[in-house]
Amino acid sequence: MRAAAPVLPVVAVVAALALPVTQGAEGGATPADAVSGLLVLWCAGLLLRDRRRPLTRTAAVVIGLPVCGLAVAAVGAGDPGAGIAGLGRYLQIFVLVPTAVLLCVRSRSDFRVVAWSFVGLALWQGAVGVHQYATGTGASYAGEDIRAVGTFGAGDVMGMATVVSFGLVCAVGLALAPGTAEQRAWALVCSVLLTLPLAVSFSRGAWIATAVACGLQVVLAGLRRAVVVFVAVVALGVVLVGGLGIGSAMLQDRISSITRVADAPDQSVTDRYTMWAAAVGMWREQPLTGVGLKGFPEHRDGHASLALSAGSDISGAGTTYQKQALLSPHNMYLLVLSEQGLIGVLTLGGSWLALGVCGARGLVRSRRERGPGGLDCGLVACGLVSWVLVDFVYADIGGPTTVLTAVCFGLVAWWALAHRTATGAAPVEAAVARVPEGAGAR
Repeated sequence: MRAAAPVLPVVAVVAALALPVTQGAEGGATPADAVSGLLVLWCAGLLLRDRRRPLTRTAAVVIGLPVCGLAVAAVGAGDPGAGIAGLGRYLQIFVLVPTAVLLCVRSRSDFRVVAWSFVGLALWQGAVGVHQYATGTGASYAGEDIRAVGTFGAGDVMGMATVVSFGLVCAVGLALAPGTAEQRAWALVCSVLLTLPLAVSFSRGAWIATAVACGLQVVLAGLRRAVVVFVAVVALGVVLVGGLGIGSAMLQDRISSITRVADAPDQSVTDRYTMWAAAVGMWREQPLTGVGLKGFPEHRDGHASLALSAGSDISGAGTTYQKQALLSPHNMYLLVLSEQGLIGVLTLGGSWLALGVCGARGLVRSRRERGPGGLDCGLVACGLVSWVLVDFVYADIGGPTTVLTAVCFGLVAWWALAHRTATGAAPVEAAVARVPEGAGAR
């Protein structure tokens, strides 16, 4: 515990997501948001006490790049209050919390502690979700209350799926690396356990993003191992679905619906296409700066066609039947394009791309050095960033789990931008730039 003390505030942010979410609450701060704010303040206090620059030039540019586009979009917002609120939210998720995580994680062992906390949270939420599916107390799906949503309720059906996906990606990365036999065994067990709650979440976007991320991790771990893992996954799927018949009919129908999104889309997919078109229409009117932060709901009806429904139906999991308004395009890239224009896409998207490229380079460097450990951290980081970037095609920020995305970006930033030694155990290695000796002494 003493060795992991610097990273425990990050673990506290992850643990806060295990708390039940107040049902019926629209927006607003959550306990995880409050803990993340304390994390940022705590890191700021440490920097002031130590009197040192927090980031190297490269890290400052990559993480601070979104600030430019966000400031422009906030100034151009139609509602100044909403623009300021949106600016604070974006800074929290893509700048402040990732920076705080980067500064708290100081070694590969710290990285693994946070990764295992992701797995622990996923197991807890997954267990709640499987119980909801088995007892018919989940969110409504196909006329039955069987959709696993964990403690997030029917108002955030993607919450549990996101948490379980992050935990599964972390577990797969820890299981594939040549670490200790005990770590590989536990990570493999957790990977198998987390497939069931992910399946009964009935989230097509989470399935696709997880398949891409885990497939990329397997390939990056080695082609020979990739063949073995893919064969094992297929065999496990045959046993669970074909042999045991776990949710076979509904799962098969949900999986097959992925291929019908163009030919015969359901209403949810139609709504998504309509909102995507509305986002593109907003961008065409303001191509450089967009309509301003938090401006999509205000301009939606002026650009959406009549195919858009009044909202999505939600019920079950402790929530009475109600209509949930569609206030975002459910595509992060189009949301940024519509509200922040090309400036936002280049700055925010450029930061994400830089993190992904630097993370992949770090993994290649780690494989080339063949030093002790480190490969598992690289696989986890590359898997997390690939999951987020793929999921952003089907979803955007919003809900309690958004702060977990911020922690993911912090882990990826540490792996991509930190200067590690051969063992990954430098005292202050998280892209920290030391002040020249004597610069602050008087």
